[in-house]
Amino acid sequence: MKFTDGYWQTREGYEVQNPADIRDITQVGDTMTVYAATKVIATKGDTLNGTLLKASYSSPMPDVIKVTLNHHKGKMNLGPAFDIHEQETDVRVEISEDQAELTSGSLSVVVDRKQGWNVDFRYAGKRITGSGWRAPAYIKDPKKKAYYREQLDLGVGEYIYGLGERFTPFLKNGQVVEIWNEDGGTSSEQSYKNIPFYLSNKGYGVFVNHPERVSYEVASENVSRVQFSVEGESLEYFIIGGGSPKAVLDNYTKLTGKPALPPAWTFGLWLTTSFTTDYDEATVNHFVDGMAERDLPLAVFHFDCFWMKEYQWCDFEWDKDMFPDPEGMLRRLKDKGLKICAWINPYIAEKSYLFDEGMEHGYLVKTTDGSVWQWDMWQAGMALVDFTNPEAAAWYKSKLATLIDQGVDCFKTDFGERIPTDVVYYDGSDPQKMHNYYTFLYNKAVFDVLEEKLGKGEAALFARSATVGGQQFPVHWGGDCSATYESMAETLRGGLSLGLSGFGFWSHDISGFENTAPPDIYKRWVQFGLLSSHSRLHGSTSYRVPWLFDEEAVDVVRAFTKLKCSLMPYLFNSAAESTVLGLPMMRAMMLEFPEDRTCAVLDTQYMLGDSILVAPIFNPEGRVEYYLPQGRWTNYLTNEVKEGGSWHQEQHGYMTLPIMIKPGSIIAVGQEDSRTDYVFAEGVSLHVFELADGASASTEIVNLQGEKVMDAAASRAGDRIEVVTKGGSTWSLVLRGVSEVASVEGGRVETCEWGIRVTPEKGMSSVCVTLK
Repeated sequence: MKFTDGYWQTREGYEVQNPADIRDITQVGDTMTVYAATKVIATKGDTLNGTLLKASYSSPMPDVIKVTLNHHKGKMNLGPAFDIHEQETDVRVEISEDQAELTSGSLSVVVDRKQGWNVDFRYAGKRITGSGWRAPAYIKDPKKKAYYREQLDLGVGEYIYGLGERFTPFLKNGQVVEIWNEDGGTSSEQSYKNIPFYLSNKGYGVFVNHPERVSYEVASENVSRVQFSVEGESLEYFIIGGGSPKAVLDNYTKLTGKPALPPAWTFGLWLTTSFTTDYDEATVNHFVDGMAERDLPLAVFHFDCFWMKEYQWCDFEWDKDMFPDPEGMLRRLKDKGLKICAWINPYIAEKSYLFDEGMEHGYLVKTTDGSVWQWDMWQAGMALVDFTNPEAAAWYKSKLATLIDQGVDCFKTDFGERIPTDVVYYDGSDPQKMHNYYTFLYNKAVFDVLEEKLGKGEAALFARSATVGGQQFPVHWGGDCSATYESMAETLRGGLSLGLSGFGFWSHDISGFENTAPPDIYKRWVQFGLLSSHSRLHGSTSYRVPWLFDEEAVDVVRAFTKLKCSLMPYLFNSAAESTVLGLPMMRAMMLEFPEDRTCAVLDTQYMLGDSILVAPIFNPEGRVEYYLPQGRWTNYLTNEVKEGGSWHQEQHGYMTLPIMIKPGSIIAVGQEDSRTDYVFAEGVSLHVFELADGASASTEIVNLQGEKVMDAAASRAGDRIEVVTKGGSTWSLVLRGVSEVASVEGGRVETCEWGIRVTPEKGMSSVCVTLK
């Protein structure tokens, strides 16, 4: 929210009070508190009839400092609150006449006592940001509504990222952002997944610990600062250090929760009924069998909204006119090797038999007069499940448990953004805070029942809405995009932004949700979609099976689905890494190459894991322009080598695109190309790319639980390359781009389409290759 009129003046009718004179600094335990008057105190009389603002500094974990600014701390906080995972932390506080300093790990906050208000945040002794003159403020609007604001400094060349899944420009500098979940599609400034956390390319992040609306002005109201504000008497935020973007994300997700590891089968291709199409079991079988007949590997079949009868969403009962034998149908689909997903939302329409049950037992959100809250948007007379009531959550979960028993493996948790604020919750939660927070309770309840029924490590969602902590319940998808290249590009921006907000796994509707794409866009989006962490063919009014577009579309789906399946040893290791380090599988270039200034602004290409660069094609001519960081990069599909440190322009058909392998990488390739859940270490091929003299490379291979079962390391000295493995069983080595060798120790050599392949002798865990 903007409070100023230009740089010098305050908006008419607003009262702004800034800390101006530090009166005292105290230490209680590991908390340092600064007391500041809003005017310079010259005499004792000046202390009367004035405001004393407080700023408290503490640390919930190493390299993180919590800042609490408040005016009147006695105001009741009704909740809810984000779950903060605190750790035992060694905190040092030093208070002198000149300054006060609190240190946690390598992060410090330094308060200058000689100036009116000057607070620095330093990492490893270097200033990263600060709160200076007229930065924090307690504000009253013309109606005497209170707000608290902070402004943190931006340096020259500093860029801001994140703030959730945002489809606006990738760099947030110059933008006004409202943290308020809305169902706005992918073509507006609204977002399904608003996260009050931003990441700076200077190696720190800021998390505003408020579930309610948070207003950001990023280098806009004040062009050299990031401003954020909330309604009320206090404001709490965390400065998160780390020194690098990756380390900051690690610390942020330690604080708010790491992503869970989705089951390996979820990484395969998903096919749906689409939204408003007509379908029954025969239609479903036609699509499923058509995929199999065309050798198109399929992992999941999803039933969208109309698996239930119209006007009755949700009653969690199959429409018996369309699906008279749901248990038998699901059994038959699962016999074909498929997992099953079913659409749900948190609403109960009045025509659903569950409405009366929920109303009778108090399971539905109420209005201020005690009535059940209802409206006609989406479903006629629909109500909202009150997940703050434990009995209501258990009731909702019990309905899902029945579906799981029938054979459903996962749920698409749609909606969760259209949450009213003129309501009363069972536990007395503040409805302004619940608007954004509701999605956490909704998705957690669904994720929990899947874990309870199927076991830990087997739960997966396909969720649209999220808030802080929602990364613990993957997978999330980008919502309602359109069948255009522009929408494809904005979708990618949203995914990269979400990945820089602590989320590890993300998907999108291949070829767009709205309208039907021409064959060209369908095929280009298929490439992008199957080089995403999760891949789903889904639309609104038309089916998305490839043969309805053209025969070449069938070939493209086949090629890229099989490619993804074969890359699962590499991809699933990246997924396991996401759960430990809080990194996204689809990484903005700035995350992997923070020192490369060109990478800071790139939003039409990305890294898939740490070694594969993907540059989707966004035009019908097949032209692509992309940037490579330093080194010799290899196109995975064509073996063509490109020099980095420069831009490249190419033209591609539908069977290729830039999938560039970072120099000095080992890509583990599986022996299976028709499914994503197999034994990755069995028969694995270790593809080594552009290993320079004196360089080394390593990788790990995990099992289906994400546990390491095999190590592989390669090193080069002159013309000699040695590869050593530990664990695993049968394996082979592929030296990409190498046409001949002088000798091989420990294995036999043969040429292949990629270069040379070395198969180790039985029982050998290492081979040595001497190049010609």
